Amino acid sequence: MKFSSEQPRIIVVGSSSIDLVLETEKLPLPNETVLAVNSDSYFGGKGANQAVGTARLGASVYFIGCVGMDPLGQQIMRNLVSENVNVGFVHETDKESTGTAYVTTCNGNAAIVVVPAANKYLNKAHIDEADRYFHSADLVLVQLEVSIEVVEYTVKKAKKYGKKVGLYASPAMPVNEAIIENVDFIVAKSNELYIIFGEEKREEVLKKYFNKVFVRDDTNSTIYFDGTEMKYFRNDKDKTVYKMGMGDAFTSGFAIALCHGNTIEDCVKFGNEVSARVSGGKGSQTGLPKMSEFFS
Repeated sequence: MKFSSEQPRIIVVGSSSIDLVLETEKLPLPNETVLAVNSDSYFGGKGANQAVGTARLGASVYFIGCVGMDPLGQQIMRNLVSENVNVGFVHETDKESTGTAYVTTCNGNAAIVVVPAANKYLNKAHIDEADRYFHSADLVLVQLEVSIEVVEYTVKKAKKYGKKVGLYASPAMPVNEAIIENVDFIVAKSNELYIIFGEEKREEVLKKYFNKVFVRDDTNSTIYFDGTEMKYFRNDKDKTVYKMGMGDAFTSGFAIALCHGNTIEDCVKFGNEVSARVSGGKGSQTGLPKMSEFFS
């Protein structure tokens, strides 16, 4: 692994939210009521998670997103600023409240309902406002918690300037060929691959998009095809407290390693390590490591 003293410049376009987490002794079945043993709230949203994740790993990060004009939106803004994320392109809307996610978790497993709310109001004009920063960025990250039109427009703009683009294809939905062909890497969950790519088998997808599609599962394992063989790496902790946010953590670690010119294999290994660390704590952002932790 190599990490230079140069600070990568990353733009993250995506969602932000407040995650409302209920810990239970079992996940409720349909029409079943269970009691929570604890409740708490954390900062979340796949875009904000990746913005914080890459900033903690030493990147200069601009986050482009949308929050409501309410106390939750202000909390998110203050948190991003405290994490050294530039919020100059985080927009406020009075049309919806700030996004939220409702999470019921038990023994590391979770049932999640996301309310996009203000995140739905991120639009192409907001992306254009940051045009000059696309010109100077090293890499752009997108996910699928904002409209697919914004994702496609962001990818098109990034490629116009010849920039690397990473897509965390979650929450899963069909992704058109224009996006797939123009991004440099795609992170996807193993149980959602068919939603993104259709009925092709996993091996067929990985071979078709070698060194480009990285498939992950809940054991913090990542599989991909390097053009010659299937590669599989796993890095799980003895105790996984909180699986939510592991995909964002992997994407953040992979992106940073890629910006520093590492091999695909090393990018995957570093992404797995970052993801393993975040799984040891509660909250999608709480356990995100700083780069200094890897060299102490």
